[in-house]
Amino acid sequence: MAIQRSNFRRHPASRPITGHCHQHDGFESAEVEQFDGSVLVRTCQFCRWEALNKAPLDSEARATALAQVKAERLNSALVGSGITPRFIDSSFDNYRVDDNQMAIKALETCRTYVGQFEENYRLGRSLILAGKVGCGKTHLASSIVQGVIRSHGAQALIVSVAEIIRVSKGVMVKGATYTDIDVIRELAEVDLLVIDELGAQKGSDYELGVLHEVLDKRYQLVRPTVVISNLLIADLPTFLGHRALDRLRQNGGLIAGFTWESARATV
Repeated sequence: MAIQRSNFRRHPASRPITGHCHQHDGFESAEVEQFDGSVLVRTCQFCRWEALNKAPLDSEARATALAQVKAERLNSALVGSGITPRFIDSSFDNYRVDDNQMAIKALETCRTYVGQFEENYRLGRSLILAGKVGCGKTHLASSIVQGVIRSHGAQALIVSVAEIIRVSKGVMVKGATYTDIDVIRELAEVDLLVIDELGAQKGSDYELGVLHEVLDKRYQLVRPTVVISNLLIADLPTFLGHRALDRLRQNGGLIAGFTWESARATV
């Protein structure tokens, strides 16, 4: 099997260091990147193993070790989610609605999508966020990604169309260590895929083909997808294809429209 090097889902960066604890001196440790931008020193793996495998089930040591494992898995999922530093702090609670009823409706649609994610995942129910620039679509999409990771333990990824196309074209480079099948498989198997900036590409046959393959594979696996675009719904088929759009709307696929003026000028 080809080694996947697309980095759609990257691992937290780490720097090896020598660790010390009250029982074990000089063990291999690391400073590990955290989702919030900080760095955390990895605890003694020997002590953790003993706590997980030898300590009484109701002991504080075992509870602490389990909490550390859970925190590391959550951090890995968040770092690998593709959420950029600009949107790390994005949440439903800090999304600005300013008494705008359309914004309130969009917020509730996204919040409810996370709240009902178990059902949405089971049905492969997708969501389209489309409309004017500067209305907070990526903010809400990043909130969705964090929500399904934190509340449901799901594997979620947000990636731009441009990145999907760039990585897909990378298989044509001499010496590439992954194939087009690897790219499609990686994007298809994640629990929730968010595709950002649809419509920013050229809309070529190649781009349409790649997006159709990704969405078709997710459709076959009954996996939900969120699509973000600055286009009107009527213009989506040009950059997505009628068939792919139809599949996004199956099983009660949802649409949130962003038709008000940009809030960026007031920030």
